[in-house]
Amino acid sequence: MKYKEWRSPSSLHDETVRCISELKFVDDEIQFLSDLIKEFTVELVSGENFEESKKITKDLSTYEHALKPLVSEIEAHKNNLETLLDDIDIPDEEDEYLITHNKLMAEAVAFNLKVRKLKAKIFDLIKGFIKLSKQKRLLK
Repeated sequence: MKYKEWRSPSSLHDETVRCISELKFVDDEIQFLSDLIKEFTVELVSGENFEESKKITKDLSTYEHALKPLVSEIEAHKNNLETLLDDIDIPDEEDEYLITHNKLMAEAVAFNLKVRKLKAKIFDLIKGFIKLSKQKRLLK
């Protein structure tokens, strides 16, 4: 026999709202990273880091386009929570909702992790450009 943890609709709602909030913050981070890349375009295009820069820029664009559908899907999921609260008892309704909930939360965590890794790559690359720029100024 397999036991499942019972979760109240309130805790599911809170977790979903928190997830949406985190993803909206990730959207802001993506915009910031995009602006940062635009600021260092010359350095990214010229030099030995061109291929890496190209891949980073492509990944950032991919994440930017993937974020909106993910947020929309989670918001729709949040709105479907009311079906659990109605008095109509549909067999396996709660189980299906929980399966979908866990899948969406896992997708959001994975997405957040991907963006964090990309952010670290971007910061490392930009940090190298800034160090090189400072060295050149000191040599003058």
